[in-house]
Amino acid sequence: MNYKSILVVLVALLSLVSCDDNTATLGVDMMPSADLVTNKYKTYDVKTESYAVGDAVLARTKMSYLGRFTDPETGTTVKSDFLAQFHCDENFAFPNKITDDECTDFELRLFVDKFIGDSLATFKLSVYELDTPLDPNADYYTDINPEDYYDPSAEPLTTKWFTLSDRTIDDSERWGSNYYHNIKVSLPKELGTQIISDYRSNPEHFANTAEWINSDNPCSKGLYFKLEQGDGAMAYIYLVQMNIYFRYYDEEYKKDTLGLCELAATEEVVEATRFENTNLDKLLDDTGSTYLKCPAGIFTMATIPAEQINSQDTINSAKLTFTRYNDLVQSSFKLDIPKTILLVRLDDYLNGFFENYHVSDNQTSYITTFNSSTNTYTFNNVARLVTKMVQEQKSGTATENWNKVLLIPVETTYDSSNNLIKLNHDFSMSSARLVGGENDYVNLEVIYSSFNK
Repeated sequence: MNYKSILVVLVALLSLVSCDDNTATLGVDMMPSADLVTNKYKTYDVKTESYAVGDAVLARTKMSYLGRFTDPETGTTVKSDFLAQFHCDENFAFPNKITDDECTDFELRLFVDKFIGDSLATFKLSVYELDTPLDPNADYYTDINPEDYYDPSAEPLTTKWFTLSDRTIDDSERWGSNYYHNIKVSLPKELGTQIISDYRSNPEHFANTAEWINSDNPCSKGLYFKLEQGDGAMAYIYLVQMNIYFRYYDEEYKKDTLGLCELAATEEVVEATRFENTNLDKLLDDTGSTYLKCPAGIFTMATIPAEQINSQDTINSAKLTFTRYNDLVQSSFKLDIPKTILLVRLDDYLNGFFENYHVSDNQTSYITTFNSSTNTYTFNNVARLVTKMVQEQKSGTATENWNKVLLIPVETTYDSSNNLIKLNHDFSMSSARLVGGENDYVNLEVIYSSFNK
């Protein structure tokens, strides 16, 4: 055995242990005692207030909304209806041998993902044809004026009274596994026949969506689904489908059969939802708290006291917590709590945060989810944001809104690797009342370090 080699290894191991014991103070022992770093903890008061949205937020959403609902907690009311175009597949075609080239039934189906409120509440819906198509390259907001796209003096294509629980079908069908909750709206069969006739004469009008929208076919420019009357429920509609039924001769089976061609409102075309909020003033005037009110109602704005933080200090962490008040009213129809909220600088929001498809970067914008155990929304470390504000004030580049941020309810989309790839406004019926306002403050908890002088 090579005892000399073993001795060398033992000496090396002892050296490593010695280094490990002393790394905690490595560098500190070399510094003068007067220069030691001191960590400090301090809490700052953050002023908050409700921020009126004015019904105008970017209307990028997979859903359309139809109904009118009054919040039992706050007494505020949201009304919604929408405009929609229809996508034409590039391989769209009618069969060659349609009986008399005639439509036997022409209808719309509004498929409902879910709803809030009373399923037996009665509503009146009118469907109008658009005479001006929606621009697929434009941004549309929730205060869209439908009269810019349809003639309000024209007669509607159809009018329907409905409830969200369709009482025209029996319970066995309604609760069956093959039933998809929907609102059926019948259109004049003559319009469907016109579409079939145009296909025979001008098949190029059905080559793609652009050709379809620019044709003079019934409904081709889109439809306005106008809510005329009703209160008590709001439907979340995930698909609007236009169905053209006919009879035709099936060459394969050598017999007459029932046929169907579909055009649907999909993500390839424009759907623009309009929201109208009423009775929000009493919430905006509430000085004892602030609100998050969806859809397109109220955000909360916070003013970060960055001017109170010493610009010579290094901010290690900064935590901002917003506490939700419990509901005061018990109701089977109460609104949900916003699940996810975005914290973003006011200037960034006003300068097109959503329009430019930005997502949170954990530097000047952050997202968090509601914690039901603590009844809070917590942003655990906004140190980079606070540091940037301090630096802007010090350098003289601070804007008028330099220390203001908004809390905005959002919907998130992640890719297969769990990377956030899309943020949109949350249009669900939801609400939260937060601690804050003029009579109370939110806490900003800061841990920072500085060198002793």
